Amino acid sequence: MFGRRRREEPRAQAEQVERNGPLEEEAQVRESGPWDSGEPYPERERVDLGGLRLPVDPGFEVQLNLAGDHIVGAVVIFEDSALQVHAFAAPKRSGIWDEVRAELAEGVRGAGGTVEEREGPFGAELVARVPGEEGAQSVRYIGVDGPRWFLRAVVSGRAEPSEEVTATLEGVVRDIVVVRGDEPMAPKEAIELRLPPEARQAVEQQAGGRDTPDLNPFDRGPEIAEIR
Repeated sequence: MFGRRRREEPRAQAEQVERNGPLEEEAQVRESGPWDSGEPYPERERVDLGGLRLPVDPGFEVQLNLAGDHIVGAVVIFEDSALQVHAFAAPKRSGIWDEVRAELAEGVRGAGGTVEEREGPFGAELVARVPGEEGAQSVRYIGVDGPRWFLRAVVSGRAEPSEEVTATLEGVVRDIVVVRGDEPMAPKEAIELRLPPEARQAVEQQAGGRDTPDLNPFDRGPEIAEIR
């Protein structure tokens, strides 16, 4: 989804500068994300989780995945379905979705489930039936390779979600902004998230023993909670 910018020969660049003045940035041609924080992207309401800027709308419930004391992912619950998103570091010159997709398929089959690959709106994806305590669950795995990052989205819930639910959750994926940062990271290392400022303030006040309202940093619609 992310094309490489064409590089002109130095002499051609010099000639263009001489004719037309300094070179301008190549126009942004992509119409949807997920977006990289270093590129232009459309404005809309998003919650700032540090490594991810997650779109939020009325009717969403947002939960956070924790590994120990670290936030590593987020879950958007809408109607009877859930969208779980995680961002990882990736090599500079190659994506990792092909490799991750093979690992996921092997894991599903190893657990006694079934999985098939199909082409979706974001490219190759997996549709699986995963064994669970209450019977097999339908799971859809979406992956997007970005510049030095990889975004994994997992949709679960109803076996056949409505077109509205499907479009809404796919819209969340399209409007996510990934903030990779410049620090060195190993491939597949999770990009750590953090609570938004309003939520951090509420947690600090609660830890200090002061009376505060329930953790809800949004004025309307979605609520945020922590899950482990």
